[in-house]
Amino acid sequence: MNDKITLDRATYKRIKSFDRNQMQKFISDIYDDAAGNTAENGIVSFDMDKVRKEIGEIKGIGENRLNEIMAIIEVNLVKE
Repeated sequence: MNDKITLDRATYKRIKSFDRNQMQKFISDIYDDAAGNTAENGIVSFDMDKVRKEIGEIKGIGENRLNEIMAIIEVNLVKE
């Protein structure tokens, strides 16, 4: 992400006057923009079944080790 969000004086003054609904819309717009940038960078989905299958095909990875690896992936994955 090359674009860094900056808070200039005009935006700061505008935000100070927001009511709850305006602030919620403003934050939602920032979130949607970031989510769009993430999608554009190719980070859209993560297929756990495919990952499990491919890791399971690695020589030396048994069912117990595969379950441990998948548990670690699931804990560290950001869920929507």
